[in-house]
Amino acid sequence: MALLTSPSRTVTPDVPPAAPARSQAGARVLGGVSQGFLLVWGAMVVFPLLWAVLSSFKSDKDIFTSPWSLPTHWQWNNFSRAWNESHIGSYFFNSVIVVVSGVVLTLLLSSAVAYVLAHFEFPGSRVLYYVFVAGMVFPGFLALVPLFFVIQNLGLMNSYLGLILVYAAHGMSFSVFFLTAFFKTQSKELAEAGLVDGCSHWGVLFRIMLPLARPGLVSIGIFQFLGMWNEYLLPLVLNTDEKRYLVTQGLANIAVTQGYHSDFSGLFAGLTISIIPVLAVYLVFHRQISTGMTAGALK
Repeated sequence: MALLTSPSRTVTPDVPPAAPARSQAGARVLGGVSQGFLLVWGAMVVFPLLWAVLSSFKSDKDIFTSPWSLPTHWQWNNFSRAWNESHIGSYFFNSVIVVVSGVVLTLLLSSAVAYVLAHFEFPGSRVLYYVFVAGMVFPGFLALVPLFFVIQNLGLMNSYLGLILVYAAHGMSFSVFFLTAFFKTQSKELAEAGLVDGCSHWGVLFRIMLPLARPGLVSIGIFQFLGMWNEYLLPLVLNTDEKRYLVTQGLANIAVTQGYHSDFSGLFAGLTISIIPVLAVYLVFHRQISTGMTAGALK
């Protein structure tokens, strides 16, 4: 009986490819570079801010002789001098009136427009939507001259109302674009159920849709507040009455008109006062900003 034997086989172990290891190494390098860039960027932003705040507590002599050291004597009277003598207090309240009113009006108008564009189909709705989208990339300074004559013909020059209306119109493009995406994710059945129960369209908007879009409204409100508070070009053109200057105009006016009377400590104190609302809004609502932006992205 013949013994059948199978030919011997040479088994070679499978060698895992080196691509995953290389990709992981590349990801680590990319992550390290990204973190290093963010650290450098953070230092570039935080260091001038910290230096300006520390300079607001120094005397003019300390600012020039030891600009990088801590204040030898903390000059708290710089803030009272900037608030009263440099009129930063009046500029501050002017900005509060204009910016808060502008943010509220922007949210009201943009939410109504976004709700209509998201839930109603009518001739020209897409064109209207893309008009608002195009407004986000239109340079605002190109419209300063016609805007000046429009506000002047309406009799709204050097008035709070003129600035509020211009701020609201300026901020509506991005607000409508952002809120339209939010309203499109909301169920139309909720609006139809509200109409069946007797609500008007305004009732559906304010009682049902806006509470559901609260994360988006908070995010838009914060972005608009920061942008309007730091706006300088629009009030410079439309508001020439010194009594109604906003805080950005007031700081620029102090820096320009002080002449040979150098009061840099008061200027830094006024700058610090103007920064406080921006930092306060960001520190209080930074979680709402990330939540609103993430919700909009996920939806």
